[in-house]
Amino acid sequence: MEKWMVYQEVHRLKSMGFSKSKIASKLKISRNRVIEYLNMTPDEFAEFIASLQNRSKKLDPYKNYIVTWLKEFPDATSAQVYDWLQEKYNVDSVAENTVRNYVNDLRDKYHIPRKPIERMYGTVDELPMGKQMQVDFGEIIVFTETGQRKKLYVAGFILSHSRFKYIEWLDRSLRTADLIRMQENAFRFFEGMTEEIVYDQDRLLAVSENSGDLILTDSFSKYHKTRKFKIYLCRKSDPESKGKIEQVIKYAKNNFAKHRIYKDLNSWQQSSLKWLKRTGNYKVHHNIKKRPFEVHALEKQHLQKVNGDYIFENISSINITRTIHKDNVIRFNGNRYSVPLGTFQIGRENTAYISANEEELSIYLHPNSSPIAVHKLSKEKGKVITDPLHRQRSQTKKDRLAEQITKELADTNDAAWLVMTLQKHYPRHTIDQLKVVLKAVEQYPQYVNEAIKEMKRLGLTSANDLRDIAISLEIQKQKEVPKKQLINEKYKDMIAPERSQDIYLRVLQGGK
Repeated sequence: MEKWMVYQEVHRLKSMGFSKSKIASKLKISRNRVIEYLNMTPDEFAEFIASLQNRSKKLDPYKNYIVTWLKEFPDATSAQVYDWLQEKYNVDSVAENTVRNYVNDLRDKYHIPRKPIERMYGTVDELPMGKQMQVDFGEIIVFTETGQRKKLYVAGFILSHSRFKYIEWLDRSLRTADLIRMQENAFRFFEGMTEEIVYDQDRLLAVSENSGDLILTDSFSKYHKTRKFKIYLCRKSDPESKGKIEQVIKYAKNNFAKHRIYKDLNSWQQSSLKWLKRTGNYKVHHNIKKRPFEVHALEKQHLQKVNGDYIFENISSINITRTIHKDNVIRFNGNRYSVPLGTFQIGRENTAYISANEEELSIYLHPNSSPIAVHKLSKEKGKVITDPLHRQRSQTKKDRLAEQITKELADTNDAAWLVMTLQKHYPRHTIDQLKVVLKAVEQYPQYVNEAIKEMKRLGLTSANDLRDIAISLEIQKQKEVPKKQLINEKYKDMIAPERSQDIYLRVLQGGK
């Protein structure tokens, strides 16, 4: 009955002008199913429903397993289910399309919807054989046999022409030496090296792009001089430059690793290599429409030969990187360790290099520089390890304003009291309050010192009160000036007219 409702809804939405993709998204079914339903008349669909009820299917023996997977992992894809059937039960007699339809039917029957996640990429030109390899990194949380969460890190490598892939996992964050070792393993897996290697912006290999002139870490610089491949460091948010490898990391995480139970690193890595052979490099690639392992058989003839094994003895031990957070700490093994205030800079990379032994943790801004911090390693978790010297601030704007007020005021004790009072009552607006004080000092220099004493007597706490008191004192002083002085002040600039002597004689004699 439910299929009939979906069938009718598909045709209704189509008659309203919805596209096939919109219908699929709205009804949470695949686009292929929408097309299939639209191509059926009601009578044909009725026959189709009847045939589903009567016929047995190749995957029916595995129905309970698939339903269990879908209920436990509702976001699992049909491609992932197909891979699990191959891995766990050696199911290789059915096509992937058959698995997809079977999974969709089970989702409908047991009400287990899946919401697909879409991402847009721009297309780029295909590259010639042996030209380019892309490298990227990822991480994922999986569960162990005991139900505990485990964080795993993955490095992915792909030949851009053939889409032939190699992945390698670690149970800790990657270091420069790990990247070099994994890349050497990828060269052996690919049976050669490409002319160019594309990397994401990663601190394992580059300190800075320096406007196009790469500054490599000391360890990777030595490695690069040995192998002599061309480095292309792609920009952030640039899927066209590294879209192929991003898809590999996504593929490895979602198709291989997701919902898989972790036992140990060795068996996990061996399972991933089997997955590459069975799925990752075997399935027809949706863009090139060929199997990567078949194209690789041709491309490997165009790869550069890698002579000998790379010697790791001269690699710098200072190659672990950590992000400097805005509260001027770095995170290491479950704890936070301080760096000097001001180390974090807005708009900068804010990457630190660390070196650790059994006792100490040293933090550097550059592998070849002196450490900016040295801490004793904590054996606990969740702690904040701070050097008191790291919390001593350089003179701030607030400090400068307070120092200026102290210089301007006559009584240093009153000045100290005023600054302390404003900081206490206006912690978020101290700078604004200090600016009001300096303005009052500038406008009412004769009254501001007395105003502070009056402010203390009245128990007032605002710089605005100080300013108002200074204004009142000025007005009061003006009122106390003698009246005669005010009159004199009023007429002091006036000049009496001069008269000749005969005018005064005529006035005394009564003449005119």
